[in-house]
Amino acid sequence: MRIMKIRGAVLERIGAPAPYAESTPLVVGELDLGEPGPGELLVRIEAAGLCHSDLSVVDGNRVRPVPMLLGHEAAGRVEAIGPGDSDLRIGQRVVMTFLPRCGECEGCATNGRTPCVPGSVANNAGELLGGGRRLRRDGETIQHHLGVSGFATHAVVDRRSVVPVDDDVPPEVAAVLGCAVLTGGGALLNSAKPGPGERIMVVGLGGVGMAAVLVAASVRAEFGNEVIAVDTLPEKLALATELGADRVYTPEQLTAAGIVAEIVVEAAGNVRAFETAVAATAPGGTTVTVGLPNPQARASISPLGLVAQGRSIVGSYLGSAVPARDIPTYVRMWREGRLPVERLVSSRLRLEQINHGMDELAAGHGLRQVVVFD
Repeated sequence: MRIMKIRGAVLERIGAPAPYAESTPLVVGELDLGEPGPGELLVRIEAAGLCHSDLSVVDGNRVRPVPMLLGHEAAGRVEAIGPGDSDLRIGQRVVMTFLPRCGECEGCATNGRTPCVPGSVANNAGELLGGGRRLRRDGETIQHHLGVSGFATHAVVDRRSVVPVDDDVPPEVAAVLGCAVLTGGGALLNSAKPGPGERIMVVGLGGVGMAAVLVAASVRAEFGNEVIAVDTLPEKLALATELGADRVYTPEQLTAAGIVAEIVVEAAGNVRAFETAVAATAPGGTTVTVGLPNPQARASISPLGLVAQGRSIVGSYLGSAVPARDIPTYVRMWREGRLPVERLVSSRLRLEQINHGMDELAAGHGLRQVVVFD
């Protein structure tokens, strides 16, 4: 088997103390990457976004096997194709998605509502969908992160973990489509399915939440929806206004004003945000939760309030997306000027700045920091 040398950011241990720029849980260095097998691709990474799902592994909220090469929101160009036929070509740009779909299991039969079963098993084991690992360092096996491991110069991925896009889609836009937009946009279009005149509220304005605001604003002309944004940080509220929110509130202002909406998307991944979202859901409305809190977290809500007021709570993992179906939709919206995804990119980093980027993410600064590779 041919081996190539790559550079990547490996999480050495979970739960290192912040600031991460000092404790350096992610170590950037040289690794060995095996060649792609049947149904797999070698991708040269062009851009990779930092997401709370990466931070949740670093801080221990989501336990994964380590050492692990992190990064799950990325885009790049196909450099090699494993043995067998392929519908892709060398040089093609692809969006990498962290939830591969085998297309055959009971999860895939739900049209995105539930995750692919083999894909979830592979992700939890640190393997690719087709089985096994392609990463080593000094003879030690390195785990894959959600079938992508995008914080590296190159990655071997399963064909079912990528969606091709045309060259006019910039790498940074393509990367953010793969998680933030799929998750935030899908929470609305796939899970909530807004109707005419229904108010849309987004609680938590990180990359995913702000992507939900963008998508909500993009469908406003069609459905006449009012878009409401909620966050604790004034700078996030100001940006939400720029991106199309009609009204913005802190959680305290929202409660004091008694504002409710028919559709409320919770995208912060913490108990307080979830409880705020449920309380702000109008009678007959739907709360869609996409955040990923600590598995031990517990919220307090009134079951009577759900029953008596006919309200629903819906979980939406990766926006209940089928990436091969949904990414082309978002690309079309971006081309039409209705979905300015590039506005979600708040800063660009070198791979060596990855631990500092995790500190910025933990502090709630910016929206999507993107590691850009030459």
